Amino acid sequence: MTSNIAHRIVQLKRDRKAILLAHNYQPPHIQDLADITGDSLELSREAANTDAEVIVFCGVEFMAETAAILNPNKTVLLPRLDAGCPMADMITAADVAAVRAQHPGVPIVTYVNSTATVKAESTVCCTSANSIQVVESFRDSDTVYMAPDQNLAKYTARHTKKKVLHWEGYCPIHHHLTVEEVRAQQEAHPEAIFLAHPECPPEILDLAHEVTSTSGMIRFVKESSRKSFIIGTERGILYSMKKMNPHKEFYGASPRMVCADMAKTSLEDVLRALETLEPRIQVPEEVRIRALKAVEMMLRISS
Repeated sequence: MTSNIAHRIVQLKRDRKAILLAHNYQPPHIQDLADITGDSLELSREAANTDAEVIVFCGVEFMAETAAILNPNKTVLLPRLDAGCPMADMITAADVAAVRAQHPGVPIVTYVNSTATVKAESTVCCTSANSIQVVESFRDSDTVYMAPDQNLAKYTARHTKKKVLHWEGYCPIHHHLTVEEVRAQQEAHPEAIFLAHPECPPEILDLAHEVTSTSGMIRFVKESSRKSFIIGTERGILYSMKKMNPHKEFYGASPRMVCADMAKTSLEDVLRALETLEPRIQVPEEVRIRALKAVEMMLRISS
């Protein structure tokens, strides 16, 4: 049954002139069918560059919104409309407007893990892969404001001389990883090195051998001569790591690091989306144009 669904998806992708993008946290069966897997920056770039007529975004809503912002003339589908992001829900456009009023002239650097309306109120977007680069690009500003992830802001502040103000949001998956959990894994696997995502709290980053984005982790473990790794991010990435490095060992930092929203997408959902061209993600034009400026500025800085 599963193979029949996968075969039908491949056929419909061709018929619809569609591309299937999947975040590194997606379930294995989704990653296996994807044309491209990656982190937010990689998928944002692919969304901007693709000549496909239909973009099927296997991720969460803000990612599909970003694809729609960059591709107003393409059909952008999110197979599970209820796949959201708790961190993105921790800030609103009105909150960003209030921040701007409170800190006039201060650039607002918004993580792509945010809604289109929040992006529209921001100066520029960033990802976990390019946050330092984006903050450093403001040569005439000694202070920046980062939202919504406090941990990404604190990580970025460690690597810049600028004053980094921040919103108090967080990713529950990363924020609640504990020092005790990491140390337990380090004791169980003393030969392994620990990689942490910048969304983790500072005390977790202090334990890490390497702090990097999901794509940075994938590159690191591929190029490293080490054979064993503890991975401090959502556990979906372990599948692609093992697939690319079958002779290396990977251990999740905690069994609790599972994003329920990322896990929602099924092959049936992808098939239904391609059959019906729904659910379609559309961003109102007045919001899209303003959000586009923030996203395009990020892409220019990171190019």
